[in-house]
Amino acid sequence: MYINITDNKAADNKGSCGPLVNYLEKENRTGAQETLERWFNHIDQSYEDYEVRRTIDSNIAKLGKDDAKFFLINISPSQKELTHLEEKYGADKISEMLKKYTVKVMDEYARNFNRNGIKSSHDLVWFAKLENNRYYTYNDKEVKNGTRRRGELKQGDQRHVQVIVSRKDLTNKIKLSPMNSSRGRNIEHSKKMGQFDRMTFKQCGETLFDREFGFERGLKDTIAYANIRKNGTLEQRIQLDTLEAGTALNEDPNNETLAIVHDISKEMFGSSAEMLETMGSTIGKFLDIMLEPIYDTEGSTIPNEPRRKKKKKGRYKDQSRQIGM
Repeated sequence: MYINITDNKAADNKGSCGPLVNYLEKENRTGAQETLERWFNHIDQSYEDYEVRRTIDSNIAKLGKDDAKFFLINISPSQKELTHLEEKYGADKISEMLKKYTVKVMDEYARNFNRNGIKSSHDLVWFAKLENNRYYTYNDKEVKNGTRRRGELKQGDQRHVQVIVSRKDLTNKIKLSPMNSSRGRNIEHSKKMGQFDRMTFKQCGETLFDREFGFERGLKDTIAYANIRKNGTLEQRIQLDTLEAGTALNEDPNNETLAIVHDISKEMFGSSAEMLETMGSTIGKFLDIMLEPIYDTEGSTIPNEPRRKKKKKGRYKDQSRQIGM
């Protein structure tokens, strides 16, 4: 599940939301009448574009001309997730399930601020639009290598949801910015903006999808896995290598593996040995895995098959001491 909040540096969100609303109406302008998608939220599913624009634009009390007035949230399920919804509910129910899911994602968005009076999507001013298509952009590798052209329609089920949420709450009194990165460290700033943690929000959306729809997510399909591979420290990548190698040998429930990778992403472990010790009785065959990854001559990690650690006589009395337990 890809969930992203557009950074205000890249979004024109300091004025009216009209241009954005107009852009997100593009499929309604080109599609047939029976395929029109109206705007929705936790109250209704049939808002017109002018209602969205008027409501968001009027909810800006005490915001300056250079302040963000709204934020855009992109909720994009993967092909695996869409296929799962189709198999479980049928093709004609996918859109309905995504809309219900969006409401719950916005509940998580509200709770993530940790602000008094902001407990669910009912305390926010927001509207969402289900889109059925995606188009290739200059950032896509297919466009870069010349196999596709910019603006060309992408194949397959491309359903996703775009959410416009007001900077101010329903009372038009509380400022809420998901771009605040203090996470409670700056007390005065957090009182004004909340303590929003964008990574926690994204992981909540992923966990919510799995729980609501019974989706069995693989380790490599998690946000935490992708984030560690892209932005993690060397120690986090070593721990992930150990976890990934052990998953192929161990028979513990997949949920345990997903919980551990989330903890790795939060830097909960000082070493792989500490990670294995934390897993306790679910360690299983993880204990036999070599903790150190293999590196090539340039210092890059080489993907390796799970390897057994060779025992040396007299070095360890038992296996538990081998990992410092």
